[in-house]
Amino acid sequence: MDERRALTYDSLDEAADAFQRLRPRLFGIAYRVMGSVSEAEDVVQDVWVRWQRADRGAVLDAGAFLAKITTRLAINVAQSARVRREAYVGPWLPEPVDTSVDPQLGAERGEAVELAVLLVLQKLNPVERAAYVLREAFDYAYDDIAGMLRLSQANTRQVVSRARKHLAAERREPVEAAQHRRLLEAFVAAARDGDVAALEDVLSADVVSYADGNGMRGVARLEVVGAERVARVSSFTKRFFPGTEYVLVEANGLPSLLLVKDTTAVALVSVTVGPDGIDGLYWVLAPDKLRAYERSVRARTGRSQPSG
Repeated sequence: MDERRALTYDSLDEAADAFQRLRPRLFGIAYRVMGSVSEAEDVVQDVWVRWQRADRGAVLDAGAFLAKITTRLAINVAQSARVRREAYVGPWLPEPVDTSVDPQLGAERGEAVELAVLLVLQKLNPVERAAYVLREAFDYAYDDIAGMLRLSQANTRQVVSRARKHLAAERREPVEAAQHRRLLEAFVAAARDGDVAALEDVLSADVVSYADGNGMRGVARLEVVGAERVARVSSFTKRFFPGTEYVLVEANGLPSLLLVKDTTAVALVSVTVGPDGIDGLYWVLAPDKLRAYERSVRARTGRSQPSG
């Protein structure tokens, strides 16, 4: 049955079917704009409520209609989140999300899903962020984005161009996936053994380590810079998390390290890699963010716990 014709009928079952088909895309938009699994889930749920109440008979394109609502709600939440994050203790990192089933999170391309890229995106205002995400990840036409954001098409092009330049100035060229995984595995082996020298070998000289614990005791509240300092801090993993299992998972489109103790995630580590080795370490330690990651695993794979 043609979806446009079906939507002219006032059937909640048809509306639910259309929504479920589009749900991965809606979550992908909201997550990229806000950098939060839990907030994206809330936005998508709000969109579903609004979709039930909408005059669906007047909707010609469910995808465009729902994407517009999702984008506007995500921008509103992101604007209020800026105020809340001013009280955050230590570095704030995006919530990691499982991408083992859907590496691109409902998008045309896997753009703007890596933790490091999401962190850079947070430096843009929410409207700039949304415009970039809609164009670069979801390949929406400029006139469609302009309608979603209530901007002129010319202004939309300028906003996307500024965002591209901002990201290009802060991002490094990615290395091959095999090299990325090899360095992560070498890091895992060295961290598990507390081997400072071996850790230094896989780190670039100007590596930066971020730890998001939101005030957790023993977690660095400032970025740690330089191979020697980062290696020493990373070597404490063995003592800081005794009796943990080290599991390689896929998070935000990249191989990542999950530390699990008694079936509960206690840390997730993502890395960025350059020509000289690992140049960025992103430690997610805040329990609420780890719970959000575990929910995303269950939602996308049906597994209760990640497996190696």
